[in-house]
Amino acid sequence: MATFKGNDGVVLIGTDAMAEIISFSVDETVDTIEDTAMGDTAKTYLASFKDFTATVETYFDDTDTAQTACTVGSTVAVSFLMEGNTSGDHKLNGNAIVTGVSTGVTHDGINTATYTLQGTGGLTEGTV
Repeated sequence: MATFKGNDGVVLIGTDAMAEIISFSVDETVDTIEDTAMGDTAKTYLASFKDFTATVETYFDDTDTAQTACTVGSTVAVSFLMEGNTSGDHKLNGNAIVTGVSTGVTHDGINTATYTLQGTGGLTEGTV
């Protein structure tokens, strides 16, 4: 079984690699529709609409093109690369609406920015 180091991960906004990433997560879900009928002895369901959300936590960098493109309400093309950005590496691609930007500032730390994304359309899996 292959394993991958988290520090190889990359998030692309368009073609720009987001700088200063601390972590990211992608959640894919599917709605279900109950299709149980009279006479059935157990509930049954059908898969319906797919959906995804994502969160990207960074150290705030106002000179980074990818971070500055992620304004609330904007729609961005996004790629999530868990293994890195070299030929053959696995990636997830989609479009998403930036639904939130949260900035964090402490007196004894590095400023952060966390971006929340709502997928619009599905994710496609591929390789670099």
